[in-house]
Amino acid sequence: MPETAEYGFWQSPISSDLVAAASVRRNEPTLDGDSLYWLESRASERGRTVPVRRDPQGAVHDLLPTPWNVRSGVHEYGGGAYTVSNDTLYFSERRDGRIYRVQSGGAPVPLTPPSQRRYADLEVDGARQRLVAVCEDHGEVGAEPRQSVCGIDLQTVGAPPRALVSGSDFYSNPRVSPDGERMCWLEWRHPNMPWDGTELWVAEVSAGGGFDTPCRVAGGSDESIFQPQWSPDGTLHFVSDRTGFWNLYRWSGDRIECLHECEAEFGLPQWVFGMSTYGFADGGRICCAYCQQGRWNLALIDPDGKFEPLDTPHTQIDSVTVCGHLAVFRGASPHEPPDLVRLDLGSKRWESLTQPSQARDRAREYVSAARAISFPNKDGQTVHGFYYAPHNPVFKAPADEKPPTIIRLHGGPVGAVGNGFSLSTQFWTTRGFAILDLNYGGSTGYGRAYRERLNGQWGVVDVQDALDAARFLAGEGLADPERLIVKGASAGGFTALCCLAFGDLFATGVSYYGIGDLDAIVQQSHKFESRNHEILIGPWPEGRSVYLERSPLGAVDRITAPTIFFQGSVDPIVPLTQTETMLAALRQRKVPVAYYLFEGESHGFREGANIRCALDAELAFYGTMLLRKGLRF
Repeated sequence: MPETAEYGFWQSPISSDLVAAASVRRNEPTLDGDSLYWLESRASERGRTVPVRRDPQGAVHDLLPTPWNVRSGVHEYGGGAYTVSNDTLYFSERRDGRIYRVQSGGAPVPLTPPSQRRYADLEVDGARQRLVAVCEDHGEVGAEPRQSVCGIDLQTVGAPPRALVSGSDFYSNPRVSPDGERMCWLEWRHPNMPWDGTELWVAEVSAGGGFDTPCRVAGGSDESIFQPQWSPDGTLHFVSDRTGFWNLYRWSGDRIECLHECEAEFGLPQWVFGMSTYGFADGGRICCAYCQQGRWNLALIDPDGKFEPLDTPHTQIDSVTVCGHLAVFRGASPHEPPDLVRLDLGSKRWESLTQPSQARDRAREYVSAARAISFPNKDGQTVHGFYYAPHNPVFKAPADEKPPTIIRLHGGPVGAVGNGFSLSTQFWTTRGFAILDLNYGGSTGYGRAYRERLNGQWGVVDVQDALDAARFLAGEGLADPERLIVKGASAGGFTALCCLAFGDLFATGVSYYGIGDLDAIVQQSHKFESRNHEILIGPWPEGRSVYLERSPLGAVDRITAPTIFFQGSVDPIVPLTQTETMLAALRQRKVPVAYYLFEGESHGFREGANIRCALDAELAFYGTMLLRKGLRF
């Protein structure tokens, strides 16, 4: 029989050590011949990202020893930091930003000279013995970094990159056609982000390797293009949201055709390079991932347009790569954490490619599975999220008690959260906390109209949705209205702080590298997001008063709830001053606060010791601060 104990006091086998030990991220799988490659970020190695190879016999080994670290700094968020061709690895090294080559197990050889350039989205142009990449040049002090699509000579080691196309603010996805005669790429300009408006371009590749007669195929200021890719027969495919949802299209040179029009998202917000939701299989088929109402699925599209959903348990899917009859993707389900999965498109059988971890096995009977919920906000619009009830087979709460509940807000703010298993979520639910992962208005996965609810309304719509979510949960008996917690990271941290400043529902708040001062962040921001505020809030500086009105710092005198802050010392996205200015203002007003600064951490914590510390500190803070308010905990 379960032991009766108050919510929040349940003993859990899921410790912070266990969460940190399981913090291995496997990203960007790619198939090269019969081998599979991926990048593995390891908290146990201070967040080092390692390229890994799985050979045809199933043996797995690292391709680079310590201290090599494969990461890109383009757009600050990076991604697309490696590629493989004919068992040769090309990668961007985090420490110096240069491109290196590794052949046949040899030592890395630098291909680019030392400079202030960064590279991402690598593509091998075999016909010309070069790499094609996005290049971001930080060499001009006091000016915005300049971007281009460049060529990197593979035969003349150390030669400066050659600019192939330039003049726009941003570039991504340079891809060479199978015959080597054409190149496609995406470009966009301030103030757009890639999910706002991008353009898809195609050019002929000249005899000298440059681009001739470039033409715009699709896109514009109000159409978002995602993942242009050539099929084996040389037909250009891409994802567009021209109908209000990111659907899959192909361009034959004279017309654009939608492959399967539906109210589903076949694309993602392109925060990082190297994102993929589809690939080309044998027989002219396309294996693709798509999202409906926050749940991801897989399907096959035949050459004649037949759409065949594939039955797998995975409800979060990304990083799709396909070769022949095999597809590999990163998939998670409500009971299984993200893992690399291989799917045989003939037999429809799938298998996980990594061994179950001790943490996964230990957590199995303790899992609180996500429950999709929707509710109306104050304006009658539907808002979505995933609710996790407290669960621990060893404990139960008193019959009259409702759980302390964490309203958790994703970053972006144009991001989304799914319902895949997360050990850090179970850390809380096994201790007697409920969690609502909120996909507030502005989140992706529900169409462009839902995403654009936040345009001009950041700090209003997201905050109101969070407050309405808290009221909804309390009204449904799913949360203790006296023990509501709001928590967010980055843009989600901003929304959490706004909830404390402009609402009175939450007993305490948590900010992971959150924005406190909109006026200052506009002046501190890096290039990629430096004009995004014009879409989310409005013009600056002429509309500066709105920025001041919506900033938590400007309403700090209204915050009374205890708040805990976590920050990385070298965060280029949300600078240290954002957290410390907010912290100082609260301390001056004698609001109970706590602050954890992690040296060497950037935007998101990668080191195991810091992941453990943050979890333990957050748990202790809840207990201490809620007890200080005289609440039962």
